[in-house]
Amino acid sequence: MALGALIGAYQENEAGGLKALSPLAGRTLVEYQARCAAAAGAAPIVVLVERVPPALAAAFERLRAEGVAAIPVSDGIEAAARFEPGMPILQIADGIAPAMSLVQRVVDVAERAVATVPDDRAHGLFERIDNERRWAGLALVDASTLSSTAAMLGDWDLQSTLLRRTIQAGAVTVPTADGVTPFLVHPEAEPQAFDRHLVQASRRVRRDWPSRYLLPVPEEFATERLMATPVRPAWLMLAALLLILGAAAAFTQGWQLAALAMLLLASPLDLIAERLAILRLRPLPAGLLTRRLLWPAAGLALLAFGWFEARHGSGWGALVTAVAAGAFAEAARVEAGGRNPPFETWLFGLRPAVFLLVPFALGGWWTVGLAVLAVYAAVSFFLVQHWVHRVARD
Repeated sequence: MALGALIGAYQENEAGGLKALSPLAGRTLVEYQARCAAAAGAAPIVVLVERVPPALAAAFERLRAEGVAAIPVSDGIEAAARFEPGMPILQIADGIAPAMSLVQRVVDVAERAVATVPDDRAHGLFERIDNERRWAGLALVDASTLSSTAAMLGDWDLQSTLLRRTIQAGAVTVPTADGVTPFLVHPEAEPQAFDRHLVQASRRVRRDWPSRYLLPVPEEFATERLMATPVRPAWLMLAALLLILGAAAAFTQGWQLAALAMLLLASPLDLIAERLAILRLRPLPAGLLTRRLLWPAAGLALLAFGWFEARHGSGWGALVTAVAAGAFAEAARVEAGGRNPPFETWLFGLRPAVFLLVPFALGGWWTVGLAVLAVYAAVSFFLVQHWVHRVARD
């Protein structure tokens, strides 16, 4: 069944402005909430707000430009009218910035549900439910409960009343897991703390040794700096592709150090792009063309490297070595078939090849480095082949 979303945006902060307009991750809180709801598949997304100041109207326009339609309403009755009878509704409390993982857990319950945090000192500002739990600001309610609550509301607060009636109707409780406690906007809250939490939550599994041991610091630094900018993840993917193609062109001209520098610059860009896409709740498509072209472009750079070495003192063996390295690398990729061997961190790949070449480049041993890459690719292929066949036998 289709999912709707109801976001509260009427409470004011200490300065007299709306909590919904609090800055988070380079945007406003209500934008983050609406994008969470949209990422969970909610439509329509209804925002309950008494008045729409210019800053909030601008936030709605930015959401609309991203394909997220947020509908402002001024009272509970109008909000209830926006949803179809029987529709489940994701309720997001005013002033709460939930982690996307918690949103998904609540939605997956597929029945009345309420997310909770422990009733302790760390969560003292969250709304109390009972002597052991407080509300984490997320609930899955139904349209009929919303309609009946809005009809009998009077001067009561819709957000809290809807929560109480949902609990009384036997809602399932969804405790927050470690590290996913929602961010609560209050006078002592630091938006930078939420930014740091988002950056940490966007970390993905690092599948090769350079990204695991050498690139975390620059990747983290760049992600934090770019998070609040208009830079799009797709631009970073395109930049990585252009740098690799530029490296291939530089190899043909004998500018090996310049080519290696471009490859080093390109190494973290796809990682940063993926993290930015996660932070903005718009993951990059699996079939993104620039992502798919990174591997062929790397193969072209390898062939250009071998071709130049073959023409300048190393003979045809250098080109054959480059072709062999590329062939073994592609064979290992095809053999793995999208599966992840337990030793994948140490297998041949674009980043491992680039960083392994660095010490040979510093010593001027370019042909030796090319031979080492070919051996590395061959060993990786045979390891993957052995693992695949052993898994098939088991």
